[in-house]
Amino acid sequence: MSHEIAIDAAAETLWTHWQQGTRLGALPEHARPASREQGYAIQARLAARSGRPLFGWKIAATSVAGQRHIHVDGPLAGRLLGERIHPPGGTIPFGTNHMRVAEAEFAFRMAADLAPRATEYTVDDVLARVGTLHPAIEIPDSRYDDFTIVGAAQLIADNACAHYFTLGPSAPDTWRGIDLARHAVTGDVAGTLRRDGVGSNVLGDPRIALAWLVNELSSLGITLRAGEVVTTGTCLVPLPIAPGDRVVMDFGALGVVEVNLGA
Repeated sequence: MSHEIAIDAAAETLWTHWQQGTRLGALPEHARPASREQGYAIQARLAARSGRPLFGWKIAATSVAGQRHIHVDGPLAGRLLGERIHPPGGTIPFGTNHMRVAEAEFAFRMAADLAPRATEYTVDDVLARVGTLHPAIEIPDSRYDDFTIVGAAQLIADNACAHYFTLGPSAPDTWRGIDLARHAVTGDVAGTLRRDGVGSNVLGDPRIALAWLVNELSSLGITLRAGEVVTTGTCLVPLPIAPGDRVVMDFGALGVVEVNLGA
């Protein structure tokens, strides 16, 4: 089987499982990525099956604990697909989700393109191209029976566990003067489970995570486009969820975002 056919076969397999809410143990050996680069190639073909413009990007495994949990040695980038975006206050289908967690995330909407270049972008370079900051909720999932054992390349191919996403209202412009690394966040599920988090849980600072994503895309020859959103990873231990729950993430002065989970 040729390399191109194998990439397409892997993308089609993952897309089919995603749409049907089914899972697999691992990609077939003939189509299994052997490197992060091959994983990203499959991810791109997976996203090409979407019928809507790309909404943005996500980062998975932005904490040491998260990396240990899924046995990877660094963060992973994934795409946020337009048909998987739900408005704040709306209802997200629960379906067959087997990760069954909600994550509180700092998300940035870009105001200008960041094209690939030979030198790395600094945090300041990237922040100069940010338009707005938003509180956000990610409801991740995986197409693998056990996503903790398949490795980084297969997780990247599976869109870094992307699933559903909600972008909250833009924060006040004063966010640029706030130390996001020290900024506290509280998550609440169904009014019965509460957890506290902080921005430093995201690669030490959500702004550092954003720069990591830009440089990861740059290394792959991908431009981060104006208007696209980057969500930077969970800043608190993911909250267990169940059908019918209401999820509220409180970012204090930066705003509140909430969603309901369907049956």
